[in-house]
Amino acid sequence: MAKSKQISSLQWRILPPIIALLVYLPIVSGSFFEPFNVSYDHRALIIAGKRRMLVSAGIHYPRATPEMWSDLITKSREGGADVIQTYVFWNGHEPVKGQYNFEGRYDIVKFVELVGSSGLYLHLRIGPYVCAEWNFGGFPVWLRDVPGIEFRTDNEPFKKEMQKFVTKIVDLMREAKLFSWQGGPVIMLQIENEYGDVEKSYGQKGKDYVKWAASMALGLGAGVPWVMCKQTDAPENIIDACNGYYCDGFKPNSKTKPVLWTEDWDGWYTKWGGSLPHRPAEDLAFAVARFYQRGGSFQNYYMYFGGTNFGRTSGGPFYITSYDYDAPLDEYGLRSEPKWGHLKDLHAAIKLCEPALVAADAPQYRKLGSNQEAHIYHGNAETGGKVCAAFLANIDEHKSAYVKFNGQSYTLPPWSVSILPDCRHVAFNTAKVGAQTSVKTVESARPPLGSMSILQKDVSQDNVSYISKSWMAWKEPIGIWGEDNFTFQGLLEYLNVTKDRSDYLWLKTRISISEDDISFWKKNGSNPTVTIDSMRDVLRVFVNEQLSGSVVGHWVKAVQPVRFVQGDNDLLLLTQTVGLQNYGAFLEKDGAGFRGKVKVTGFKNGDMDLSKSSWTYQVGLKGEAEKIYTVEYNEKAEWSTLETDVSPSIFMGYKTYFDTPDGTDPVVLDLESMGKGQAWVNGHHIGRYWNIISQKDGCERTCDYRGAYHSDKCTTNCGKPTQTRYHVPRSWLKPSSNLLVLFEETGGNPFKISVKTVTSGILCSQVSESHYPPLRKWSTPEYMNGTISINSVAPEMQLHCEDGHAISSIEFASYGTPRGSCERFSTGKCHASKSLSIVSEACQGRNNCFIEVSNTAFRSDPCKGTLKTLAVVARCSPSQETSYLRF
Repeated sequence: MAKSKQISSLQWRILPPIIALLVYLPIVSGSFFEPFNVSYDHRALIIAGKRRMLVSAGIHYPRATPEMWSDLITKSREGGADVIQTYVFWNGHEPVKGQYNFEGRYDIVKFVELVGSSGLYLHLRIGPYVCAEWNFGGFPVWLRDVPGIEFRTDNEPFKKEMQKFVTKIVDLMREAKLFSWQGGPVIMLQIENEYGDVEKSYGQKGKDYVKWAASMALGLGAGVPWVMCKQTDAPENIIDACNGYYCDGFKPNSKTKPVLWTEDWDGWYTKWGGSLPHRPAEDLAFAVARFYQRGGSFQNYYMYFGGTNFGRTSGGPFYITSYDYDAPLDEYGLRSEPKWGHLKDLHAAIKLCEPALVAADAPQYRKLGSNQEAHIYHGNAETGGKVCAAFLANIDEHKSAYVKFNGQSYTLPPWSVSILPDCRHVAFNTAKVGAQTSVKTVESARPPLGSMSILQKDVSQDNVSYISKSWMAWKEPIGIWGEDNFTFQGLLEYLNVTKDRSDYLWLKTRISISEDDISFWKKNGSNPTVTIDSMRDVLRVFVNEQLSGSVVGHWVKAVQPVRFVQGDNDLLLLTQTVGLQNYGAFLEKDGAGFRGKVKVTGFKNGDMDLSKSSWTYQVGLKGEAEKIYTVEYNEKAEWSTLETDVSPSIFMGYKTYFDTPDGTDPVVLDLESMGKGQAWVNGHHIGRYWNIISQKDGCERTCDYRGAYHSDKCTTNCGKPTQTRYHVPRSWLKPSSNLLVLFEETGGNPFKISVKTVTSGILCSQVSESHYPPLRKWSTPEYMNGTISINSVAPEMQLHCEDGHAISSIEFASYGTPRGSCERFSTGKCHASKSLSIVSEACQGRNNCFIEVSNTAFRSDPCKGTLKTLAVVARCSPSQETSYLRF
């Protein structure tokens, strides 16, 4: 096994967890590291000759702006991450064959350099298939047009293009000196992605492809380990890894490989019309603790920060623009509490165990009860001395358990793991949350003095500040609008025509209706019907430029009644995508638009098959082609003033100007008053919007963390619009006169659009005397030299606002027996009279503060012999001069 001569077990315990983490990293030289090698054995990755227990934070660089990256990386490091993990997005980097894009949100070198300069490592998942709920799974659509190509199989055209791109990325990292052996942060790469889920579909060619992909990757000489996730037949020199909600039972396909968890799903994605998934912090911590308990050594949160599907990058079909994923950092980069804080404590506890975890080749197993067990790690510290760490698990979903371990008694809540860094004292239990809860507040941007013409406050609507009272409108042509249209005898496949340049494709044909047809329909009281065997995602049917109706679905049969007039009629079909398929076998064959026949049924003499008719095709919208959403070209459109009393109309473009809200809080547009469409701010595409209501049923009133999680458990937002707020990064804004352009498909009221800011405005916390001592106290000299026992150290409450904010007031504080829950606390029969003043003195005006939960701290024992709890509600406000320390 690998031996470390860096620090002793005694020295390790003296250092606070975050300091210990930084000491255990290779020495930083300038912005990067001293060159170091990465290898592995059966137990762990070996970094610079030392086994490591690693925590990774998943962040996808295109789902944030470069201006956000540093803060996201910093908050990941503060949360206890050692590694940042990201996919590489082929269709973002090579949107046109042979033309590469490594700028802006796709400046991957800059992102990796920021990770390195922060002292963290990087796991680069090249793929290049990524899935990721990303458009077309990350494949560029031009790839479909390569002659003879079949994706992800033993197919020479595909392998040639795949190898070319993977080589491009590896060479890019090497040229920028970003691999570990060059002093960079890249310690691990990934080839392919969850191929094991679809491999059987390809038969022997799939098995041959896996071997080829591994050989190709290894042949690039990257000098760091490669992984394949969910790939049980990964070749010997490739580490196979686990993805899922739980991976504590995972075993790699060779005893020479460590146990890696590349995707720990800490939430789930959301579809239009769906409710919002939430994974409880207690269950997520349980899954992670069990993973390290049972021999795991590398775990990555998918996602630690989910971010936003800007533009048309969301996959599908029907994935929403937000990719929040219920991650520890929310879509805007704010901490989601208590998840972020609870996991931070978990990571600190695991770091305290790391000397013992790396010293043991395997844990000692001990049965403690019918559903209770212990895993003990002990051995010699890397510089001498004995080390020991233990994990005590209760996997019962309902009952607490009382167990004996090493001569001491321990209480284990249901579905929980207790972590004992010294095999004696509990430092952390996954079910006992001591972290604060942050309540996100969304506030309307108030107009600055003299700017009422820009930001109009409508006091008749519950004091909501609408973005503007002055809007311009532009009518998008219905149907064939440009000179680049073409006519073809028959139906063409959607992507073959659009090349995914737009969500929209118009098809027009002419139908002649006789007097007999009209008489037949009148006599029978019926209407003809446009019928399409199979279609996706949205179909809108027009007759003579009048909308007959719409159909929404994924490869569903479309049946739309229509009304014709006698003579010639123009039948116009608008077929739309809402994100291309991102998962499954044979993606190149999935396509979009229509499959099968297009017919008009209900005629006296039978159906009319239009599949071989002459159709005129037009890709996209006129406003898209003329780029009227940009600052440079928006005046090309013939805008007219929009009156407030005008009824909503379909296929409209709208524009206005607005000022940027003061401060640094994230900015969102509230588009609940709109229908369906797309939005741009200063030419930046902030994504698709759709005011579609989620299902009414399925959301539970209370969320029970106990028991195995699934994506339909603990959902919220039933019966409400799936998404109404859309992130506008501040780096895309100017102080004033920001151009907002929307294309609206179904009708909406732009006058009720508002610009808002989001922040963690309210903090709640509840910590009792029964909570464990703070993890930072484990590193105090008093504990190390034996002056005090860790059990004699009082618990403490920590409150912290987001950076740039301070605790402006303490709304509630009670040390005693407070009742209620967050924002609904009330004092109980037992209450220390000075609670409010003591907490206010410790916290008010500060970015963060610590309050000891003890009689000493509150200068009295308000009820002797009773277990006491401190409950606090605090308010955070922007602050120009905030006193805080990074923690």
